[in-house]
Amino acid sequence: QVQVVESGGGLVQTGDSLRLSCAASGGTFNMGWFRQPPGQEREFVAAISRAGMTTIYADSVKGRFTISRDNVKKTVYLQMNSLKPEDTAVYYCAADLRLGVPDRLPRNYYYWGQGTQVTVSS
Repeated sequence: QVQVVESGGGLVQTGDSLRLSCAASGGTFNMGWFRQPPGQEREFVAAISRAGMTTIYADSVKGRFTISRDNVKKTVYLQMNSLKPEDTAVYYCAADLRLGVPDRLPRNYYYWGQGTQVTVSS
């Protein structure tokens, strides 16, 4: 059975950094981070391939966020630097069971975590 559990959210100030973790058991999958700002739809943030060789990012976070993974620890990370108030959202980690390159579409991710709140104050 696949389980996905996020951690590491919190309240920070503009310009601060935060690292989110995602523990994914039950296999090694392409993994994605998504976020849902208040009153908005869920949006893609970043994704990483099974071996960690391929990463993709949303334009809004490129250069500020870094996705990585440690397959020994079965954990995926999202390092967030230079945080802005518009980064405020519930952040979700998700597992894509398909083979191939990482994907941006939420509908292609089958297992989701419960989410972790990130709030960036101005």
